[in-house]
Amino acid sequence: MSINNYNPKIVAISKTFKIDHILPLINFGHTDFGENKVQEALEKWKQVKEKNNKLKLHMVGKLQTNKVKNALKIFEYIHSLDSLKLAEKIAKEQENLKTKPKLFIQINIGQEFQKSGIDVEKLSDFYQSCKNMSLEIVGTMCLPPENQDSNIFFSKMKKLNQSLNLNELSMGMSNDYLNAIKYSATYLRIGSSIFGSRN
Repeated sequence: MSINNYNPKIVAISKTFKIDHILPLINFGHTDFGENKVQEALEKWKQVKEKNNKLKLHMVGKLQTNKVKNALKIFEYIHSLDSLKLAEKIAKEQENLKTKPKLFIQINIGQEFQKSGIDVEKLSDFYQSCKNMSLEIVGTMCLPPENQDSNIFFSKMKKLNQSLNLNELSMGMSNDYLNAIKYSATYLRIGSSIFGSRN
């Protein structure tokens, strides 16, 4: 990837912020926003999106299977596909709703028991299962372990993404996005650096 045409997309993580706090950024022309709760996203964004069809919403939190139907009504991107059960539910609902979200497979890159995500050694089989269900997998996503050098994990993610021939790579947040850029992240999930700290 040449540096000249490398232009990562910033997903402004707007979760917990009121729409009034977000509108200046929308009016400035920013189009991609991230939320982590389906109900909050529906209440906050439904009317705004009806007035602006360029806006794209990204689900960046853990998605429960019982929320998939509503999630597909508001989100164009889901960054947290982390289980076969969730994949099957999305496949069913996208057929019913005649919609097709762009999906990132969440990888548990640090092998942390408290985090969800697909194990690295199971990634290839999981990806094939998703393709068999006609899911639109565009890339992979990770949350590297805190208090460790994120470069190590971003480097692994880049190699895994390349092994699947996927174009998109969702990684990097306010504290480590410069490291993520070094390893070809295409979607940066930036919250506090844009909106300030949350309550």
